[in-house]
This record gives sequence, C-alpha cells and structure tokens, in this order.
Amino acid sequence: MKRKVLIVYPDFVENNAGTKLKGSYSEGIASIAAVLKQGGHDVALYHMNGRVSKEEYVRELRARAPDVAAFSTWTSAYKFVKELLLWTKEEGIFTLVGGYHATLCPEEVIAGPGVDCVCVGEGEYPFLDLCERFDDKEALYQTESLWFNVDGKVVKNPVRPFIEDLDTLPPPDMGLFDFDNFLSSRIKTAIVMVSRGCIFGCTYCANSQLRAVYPRAGQYARFKSPQRAVGYLQSILDKYPYIGYFNFMDSILNMHREWFEEFIVLYANKLKVPFSCRLRLDLLDGEIVRKLKEAGCYLVDVGIESGDPEIRKNLLHRPMTDEVIERSFTYFRQYKISTLTFNIVGLPGEDVRKSLKTVKLNARIKPNKMVVSIFYPFPHTKLTDMAREAGFLPDGADYNAEVVCKQPQYADKQIRFAQHYFKIFVRLFKFAYACPKWIGRPLEGLFGFWFCTRAKPHRFLVALHAGCIKMLHGSKRLLMKLSPKVYIKLRDKSVNLQKSKKEDQQE
Repeated sequence: MKRKVLIVYPDFVENNAGTKLKGSYSEGIASIAAVLKQGGHDVALYHMNGRVSKEEYVRELRARAPDVAAFSTWTSAYKFVKELLLWTKEEGIFTLVGGYHATLCPEEVIAGPGVDCVCVGEGEYPFLDLCERFDDKEALYQTESLWFNVDGKVVKNPVRPFIEDLDTLPPPDMGLFDFDNFLSSRIKTAIVMVSRGCIFGCTYCANSQLRAVYPRAGQYARFKSPQRAVGYLQSILDKYPYIGYFNFMDSILNMHREWFEEFIVLYANKLKVPFSCRLRLDLLDGEIVRKLKEAGCYLVDVGIESGDPEIRKNLLHRPMTDEVIERSFTYFRQYKISTLTFNIVGLPGEDVRKSLKTVKLNARIKPNKMVVSIFYPFPHTKLTDMAREAGFLPDGADYNAEVVCKQPQYADKQIRFAQHYFKIFVRLFKFAYACPKWIGRPLEGLFGFWFCTRAKPHRFLVALHAGCIKMLHGSKRLLMKLSPKVYIKLRDKSVNLQKSKKEDQQE
C-alpha cells in the first residue's frame, strides 16, 4: 500500500548566541526519498530554515496529511525537534526520528514524548520496510535498525547491515529540495558526496561512533565506483546546467588512494568542473596535489584542529607532525590551490597557551581561509567521555551554550576570545614572521602576551568582534542573494580561476 511520508528537516543551528541559518542540501535525505519513491511511496519535504510557530507547523502538517512524519536531527537541533514531535503526535501521526543524534543516543530519543520509532544507522531500507509493513504490526516491530515505543515498552531490533555497494542505490532525489533557490545554487555550486563514512578514529568526531554501530565496522567507509560517481556528477550538470562548481562534502576525498587516483583522472577527462574538497594531510604527496590541480581543484579543506603536536597525537588521535602539515601546504602553494583550515579551541585539558600554538601554526602554513570552532562534546564520542571523566562536562550540561565544557584552567571568556580573535592574531604573527628577527622576535612576544593575558576586557572585545562579523556575514549573504555574478567573479579572482581559464583558451 502506498504511504504518504513527510520528512521534517530543521536545517539550522541554535545556541545561546542566536540562530545560524543553513538551508542546504542533504544527501542522506535525498537518498532516503529516492528509495521510498522507487518503492512506490509518496514523499514530501518540510525544509525548515528557522523556528516556526505551532500554528504554522500544524497548518503545514494538516495540508500534507502524512501517514508518517520522519525527523532528521543532530544534537543541537534536537531541543526544537522535541517540540515538533509533541505537536505531531497531537495530530495522531506516526513519528520516526533519524539522523546523527538518533543513532548516537537512541535510548534518549525513544524515551522522549511523542516518539513512536527511532532509526539507528542508515535509513534507506529500514524506512522502506516500515512503509511496506505499516499495517502488519507483528512484522513492523521486527524491522531491523528500528526501535519502537509500543505502549510504553521499547522494542529494540538489531542494526541492519550497512549498504556495502553504494552503486546499488538509486540516484538521490535532489528535486525533493528547492535546489534552484539554495544560496549555493545562486553562486553556481552544487553540494555533493560520493562516499559514506571514514576510516579514522578522531576522538572528537561522531564518525567513529557511527561506524561502531555496525558489526563490520572496518568496512564502513565506502565510495561509489569512480564511474558511477562521475556519472552522478554529470547528471547534476545535465539537470542543473547553470552549475559551474562542485563542493565535495565527503569526510576525506583522498581516503583510499587507489580509488582516488582512478576517480580524479576520470573526473579531469570527463568533467573538468572546478571543485573544492576535504583532504587528510598525512595521506598527501606532491603527486596527489598535482592531480587535484589538473582536475580543477581550487580549494581544499583540511583539519588542523590543534597546533600542539601532543594534543593532536594523544588527545585527538591525529598523529600528524608539524612537518607533515607544513610540507602539505608547500604543495598547495606550489600548485596554487587555495586552502581552508579547521581549528578547535577549548579542547579538554587545553589552555590559552596551547591555543596560541594553533594560531602560530596557522601563521606558518598561511591558509587562505580559517574556520575556528569551540570544542563541542558530541554525545558518546571518545573526547566527550574524556571530558566528562575529567570533570569538565557536568551532568545537565547546556548543549546550546557557546562553551559547553567548563575548565578551571581555561575560562569561558578566554575561549570565546581565542575563537573570535584567532584570525586576527594569525595575521599579526604572519607579519611578525615576515619581519627581520630583531623586529619580529619582540613582536612575537608582544602578540603572544596580548593573546594570553587575562588583563584585557574579554567580554567587550568578543561582543565588538561578534558585531563586526555579523555585519560582514550579512553583507556577504546579501551579495550572494542580490548579485551572485559579482560574488562569483570575486571568488574566481581569489582562487586564480580566471587566470587558469585564460591559459586553457590559449592552449
């Protein structure tokens, strides 16, 4: 029997500093929708870019009249999702919760009011089974990967084996989304993924815990075949001909070298579309970077996380040396590929002087862009457990706060200052490193003292910087909305794409 499914996707991040809008494409949701539609079911999406009132939500719910309302959520969004679940149950609709938070914390979610079912792990085929067994309760309650709340009793089913061959999945249903009106689409960029999972065990990341859900965890990181991946990307260009860039959101595009080398050559020969991607530095060499450049890579995102080698090795389980990091950035500069680094401040056991090492490392490697985050304790990750054991994460911690871990050696105001002024101090240290030693060394000492000293108005400086950043981001989003062509020209100029195009034309 055909079922009507409404996927509710609260696509924004909330914390005590306010709401950060996202409004982006989700490969996972698009894949689930494709499998359900292939099975003959009706699927619609309620894509939320911010909070809605109960009246607005119920009005939308009644207009859709689904048999099943499915919610995709992560930890920071779950507080709002719990409200939506209660409103949904008041309308007598069956509810299912999936996504990162449901997989990591199924006990918490299934015990919540308004929850009928929780999906643990990949959702495509468990969801399809649910729709097809919906009227047969005995079979329904035996569906693998699904936990049920049956009159207050929890029924826990084993996890269904993960999809080993991603090529067997139908193409993701991108048309479920308002794709043409994404900000990324307005700047001619498609967000794409050609893999699932990660082979590494970084302690702060949820990937290793998601992998641990499955009995054959060692095989969890999977890629579409290079041919299928390129065909998928070509289908996007065929459907949305205005797309001129790809942004690969895979955890690590160069995770498997043999796959990567076959894919990147095929991509260069078949597509030649400029792209950005995420890489792992200790899997890089000059040959890989050369092939990336030849295929059209203009930006790479890499995780630095900490500038302290001991923290990287012993706390984060990322045993790459400063020398490896600096050598990789030499390759990127050699081949004129722009770089973005991910950095974390406020790690468990860290202090302001160790954060300063992260600032200095970024000043030495000279990335074009930097993302600086405050450590967020994702539930059940190894680093969260370590923080709790050390007493930094008390019971009842406010997961919507900017600083969740409370550390005596690193005050909240210091952590927030380090995050807000990180990029400014990177520029200051770059300047100091470029000066003659007799000037540069005293400047290094001065900048380091000012970064670390408690004798400054932290809260005022953070508020001042936050206001400036809000204005800057607002101007950027406004430019993307009102004049995407200007934005694209500025981006092309910043990553040397215009020069490359001229060279191609000359050849």
